[in-house]
Amino acid sequence: MNIFSFGVHFTDERSCRLHFKEQRDREGVVCKRCESTDHYWLQNKWSYQCKSCNSRVSLRSGTIMESSKLSFMVWYKTIFLLSTTKKGFSSKEIQRQLGLKRYEPVWAMVHKLRKAMGQREDRYTLEGMIEMDEGYFTIEAPQEAHKTQKAGRGSKTKSNVMIMAESTILEDLDTGKTERQCRYFKAKVLEDHQVDGTDKTLKNALADDQIIVFTDKSTSYVNIADYVEIHISEKSNEQTTKETLKWVHIAISNAKRNFVGTYHKIKRKYLQLYLNEFVYKLNRRYFGERIFDRLIIASITANGH
Repeated sequence: MNIFSFGVHFTDERSCRLHFKEQRDREGVVCKRCESTDHYWLQNKWSYQCKSCNSRVSLRSGTIMESSKLSFMVWYKTIFLLSTTKKGFSSKEIQRQLGLKRYEPVWAMVHKLRKAMGQREDRYTLEGMIEMDEGYFTIEAPQEAHKTQKAGRGSKTKSNVMIMAESTILEDLDTGKTERQCRYFKAKVLEDHQVDGTDKTLKNALADDQIIVFTDKSTSYVNIADYVEIHISEKSNEQTTKETLKWVHIAISNAKRNFVGTYHKIKRKYLQLYLNEFVYKLNRRYFGERIFDRLIIASITANGH
């Protein structure tokens, strides 16, 4: 959706509400009390009423907009901004674009949307051939570290992130030349460099055990062969970066460039949220204008708490 079509379709609060209701009706409404899926729509209340127990569910209830005091129009404009560019929007920039006085509600709204993106990505797994490596992302040093470092408030540190790419090898039948193509990505912040954390992260990302995994020779990957079909590890060097783990390193490089150019600073506890947004858009890089509606659906189906 471009800015012109957005302005045509969403002219006021009512038009945003009606669109949200239309999308929510498609996904279905579940009663919190009796779990029934049959409801009446109360137009004057903008709520659903359960046919079984008569309890009511507001249009926002059960979505990431629940308990938010921001209007549907503000949410829709924010979703539009987040979905129309490959790069991210800082909460401060969204606040400026929307002309809102308070920063905190905007910050909370944007992070809820990033959380919804991550929950949507967690529904999907990788299959076939997987490239896997780790990247070190610059984050703001914890407050306790500031007290011991001369750099003060500007101090930085690194956080370890596991990046996975579902790649395939395509061969040109005429020339015999092979080239790697990539479909989907995943990115997860690791708590440490321990083997258990790496194993758990990979297992959660895979569709089954009929997987071929390519990595470097990191000691964190010693158990991978136990739960995939084939584990191929190569010594980390320039050739490995450009060929075997090509797409992983492209993703790491693009994510770092994206973050540096958009955000003033990122705290470690929020790094996964920024990665959620990056991967969500990356995996939908061919969706075009459809990504707006997909993000609306993600905001309806995600657990906002």
